[in-house]
Amino acid sequence: MDIHFLMPLLFLAVLAALLGVEVIGKVPSLLHTPLMSGSNAISGITIVGALLAIGAENSDLATWIGFAAVIFASINVVGGYLVTDRMLGMFRKK
Repeated sequence: MDIHFLMPLLFLAVLAALLGVEVIGKVPSLLHTPLMSGSNAISGITIVGALLAIGAENSDLATWIGFAAVIFASINVVGGYLVTDRMLGMFRKK
């Protein structure tokens, strides 16, 4: 894979991480649950994109990056679901 192809992707990854930290830091704790739901939806899109990247059979590197993306996005989706379920459980009548 060419370094000229990887540099914009690395720049986008760093920019997304910095933007994510900035957004999360400024959101009040009351709005974390809706933000987490949006994050789960984006992770679902990430899973679909990663599966398409794995299925494209481009290169071994793309397959491994897609595999890692599926793992990390799945962790985010499952963790978000568990936290949301726990929070909704606080509002159920006992």
